[in-house]
Amino acid sequence: MVRIRVLVVDDHRIFAESLAAALAAEPDVDVSAAGSGPAALRCLERAAAEGRRFDVLLVDADLGAVPGAVPAQRESGSGPPPPPGSDGIALVAGVRVPHPGVRTVVLAERDDPRRAALALQAGASGWVAKDCSLSRLLAVIRGVLREETHLPPALLTGVLRELTAARKHRTDSERLVESLTPREHEVLRCMVAGLGRKDVAARLFLSPHTVRTHMQNVLGKLGVHSTLAAVALARRAGVRPADLAGDVVERSGQLA
Repeated sequence: MVRIRVLVVDDHRIFAESLAAALAAEPDVDVSAAGSGPAALRCLERAAAEGRRFDVLLVDADLGAVPGAVPAQRESGSGPPPPPGSDGIALVAGVRVPHPGVRTVVLAERDDPRRAALALQAGASGWVAKDCSLSRLLAVIRGVLREETHLPPALLTGVLRELTAARKHRTDSERLVESLTPREHEVLRCMVAGLGRKDVAARLFLSPHTVRTHMQNVLGKLGVHSTLAAVALARRAGVRPADLAGDVVERSGQLA
């Protein structure tokens, strides 16, 4: 019998343990639980090192949220990103590259088309209500392992609308970014990486005054009034941050 290895990630211990126990009763399911995003990442890394990778991650949509607080409705790419694994959607995104074989399903207490769309964009394969039946959850777990995507029917129209709008924003953002010169684009990548003016100047062998001029030109061409807004637009356009670990730096148009 092929066994499915499932990791439940929820900071509500009673819920996590109850769900894990229910899933463990299935003859073809092995299940573990983690109480936070960082703990889940450690479990995934340890399991991979031991050759017993997890197949499915069940992630609480409100992982790490303050009780009683309204979940943040972060627009994709807007504002500073949360630390890897610090909330449900951040965990989904953090798992995508280092553990590409793991399918993620988000467990949510409420229908939310915008957050469901963000979860899918981050790499989730499903969005399921926490109060769904065990048989429904098992069907979703087995379905995502067949490369299926699962959403509640009531969310489908809203999620498609959100994804369409996100694509339009991305296209508009890409068009604005394309108007930048190569040097301005490099400055923007440094901004996306979180570098300030002096750090950008040191990295690109430019004076702080020159960098300030480039940054002002970037803001003007992107039609925004702050560095944070420029970074948000850049992320929507798919601009990658400068590789701060690399040693390839432009100097007067040459590679040094």
